[in-house]
Amino acid sequence: MTTYQNRQDVDKYAHVASPAEIKENDYNLNIPRYVDTFEPEPEIDLDQVKADLKQLDEEISQNEQAFNELASQLVTTQVNDQSKPEANNER
Repeated sequence: MTTYQNRQDVDKYAHVASPAEIKENDYNLNIPRYVDTFEPEPEIDLDQVKADLKQLDEEISQNEQAFNELASQLVTTQVNDQSKPEANNER
């Protein structure tokens, strides 16, 4: 708010346009005509990304092996088909 009140030019935020500049832009008051907010994307180190992916693949493989080892140690029980005892109807 103080930028507006003090009529300040702030890089990538605000610009005080002169009447001549506004006329030059055909009285178009769209902000991008006066304020450039473009910031370049940071470069991505693809070699580092490949190395990270390789490391993650190795960790996944190790974790899968550990999981399979633990899963094989689980004891499973099978439920035998035991019919329910018939109710005794004698009184």
